[in-house]
This record gives sequence, C-alpha cells and structure tokens, in this order.
Amino acid sequence: MENKQEIAKANLGLVHACAKRFKGRGIEYDDLFSAGCVGLLKAINNFDWDRGIKLSTYAVPVILGEIKQLFRDSGTVKVSRSLKELSLKASKISDEYLRQHGEEITVNKLAEILETEPDRVVQALNASRLPVSLNNLDRDGDEYVTDIPVDSVEERLSEIISLRQAVKDLEEEDKKLIILRYYKHMTQTQTAKVLNITQVQVSRREKKILANLRNSLAV
Repeated sequence: MENKQEIAKANLGLVHACAKRFKGRGIEYDDLFSAGCVGLLKAINNFDWDRGIKLSTYAVPVILGEIKQLFRDSGTVKVSRSLKELSLKASKISDEYLRQHGEEITVNKLAEILETEPDRVVQALNASRLPVSLNNLDRDGDEYVTDIPVDSVEERLSEIISLRQAVKDLEEEDKKLIILRYYKHMTQTQTAKVLNITQVQVSRREKKILANLRNSLAV
C-alpha cells in the first residue's frame, strides 16, 4: 500500500471539490482548503482498508466535517448583496421554467440565461437556501449575515461528490453513456446514435449502470 503522504496527495482533488462548494461564504478559500486537508489526513489515518469501500466514500464526510467546524467557530456566513440578487433571479427563472416545462432547469441553462458562470449560479442557489433574517443586514446594507445549515449541506455535498467519484471510476463506455444521458441531457435515442447502438441497448445498459452506482454508494 502507498504511504500516507502519497495517498493524501492523490486525493487532494476531493479536498478542492469540497472546499469550492463553500467559496464566497465568509471564509477564505485557503482556510477552507487547509481545514479540508486536515479532514483528509484524519480520514486516511482512521480508514479501515479491509472494509471493502473506497477511501473517497469515507473521506468526503470527514473533510466536510472539518470545513463545517470553521463555520461553527465563526458562527456566521456572509452573502453579498450581488449574490443575493442573483439568487432571487435564479429562483424566479427556475420556478417559471418548472411551470412551463414540467422539469427542473439545469445549472448550465440558468447560467446561460443569467449570463454568468455555472459556478456562480451554484453559489447563488446555495445562498437562497440559507435562512436570512431581516435583522441581520449590516450597517452599510451591503451584506446579509446568516446561519449556515451545515448539516444538510454536508449530507448533500457528500452525496454529490461521492456520485461524481463513482462515475469517474466507471468503464469508459459506461461513463460516456452516463455523461450523454445525465450531463448533456440527451435522450436514449440520441445517445444510441452517438454510441452507435440501439435505444434498447442504451436502456438496458443504463439500468445496469445505475443499479451498480446505487450499490456502490449504499454504504
């Protein structure tokens, strides 16, 4: 087995993935990343290599737990007025899109409509989930100070990051199918044309892949 330093270096991507989700919430990114690294090292030290699960599955909640502690120590997170305004626009567009199309709008589509970057849209949508108090407007009226629902964010991020890791570990053809279906939002027929197989084959493979993903995440 690799030494712990090599394992940590190979898994720094997990720390970045966790830390980036909390950017713009009142704590410097370097501090978020440092806390995440502490969590990664804790996870490596305590991980049971004989348990039959991936390190990433175990490490993500530990990394997020360390980042969460930063917010607990500070007690608050600040959301800029510009992000709050973007959040309101994004929520309005999302609701309207759902009414018109009967499905949720994608982040990329929202970013296109709002003429901004997808990461900025994600931050705005996350900001809209924070419990804002009208009494917590700062003196200049520029920032809202809010409590962050860290536990629910941790659970959600753990699911997202673990899923991304599981998709990354798929066989190349299976990964391509999932990307076409769930990242590029192609129909099974469109996916079949790209992969040069039948729609029925796409359907069968997709069900099998999703079942395997569920099993890998059900730990």
